[in-house]
Amino acid sequence: MKIYSFALIVLFLSCNDQAPLTNENAAQETTITKRYIDPHNGYSEAVSVEANGVKTIYFSGQVGVGETFEAQFRDAVQKLLQMLEKSGATFDDVVKYNTYIVDYSSDMLPAFRAVRKELLGDIDMPASTLVGVEALGLESWGVEIEAIAVIKAN
Repeated sequence: MKIYSFALIVLFLSCNDQAPLTNENAAQETTITKRYIDPHNGYSEAVSVEANGVKTIYFSGQVGVGETFEAQFRDAVQKLLQMLEKSGATFDDVVKYNTYIVDYSSDMLPAFRAVRKELLGDIDMPASTLVGVEALGLESWGVEIEAIAVIKAN
């Protein structure tokens, strides 16, 4: 198996038309800058990474408060929308988001879809993952949403 893997690597390298990185083309390397948004308690609410005129923003999980799943989900979505705005983006700029729900069951799906459609729409939606989990960071947290957005750099 190791010989086969090595053969694939050699084949890939021999088919690659790009020149290897040398001192002559090192000046063409991309400059990447990072900005930490609202850092606290060992993490940042978001981190923006900028390169080649594009800014990708990674949002930490936003958790909601409330007595019901629907109330917590609404609150988490509102917090995500606030963080997007604070970062110079909108939900239209989101390319991927993940939702984590404690003790998820399929009977929660209609409420999830209704709130998502009401607050975020249902046309040209980003890639999405819904995951049922046993627990989140605190016992009172029932839902958490994280996202990635891409915008033009300033």
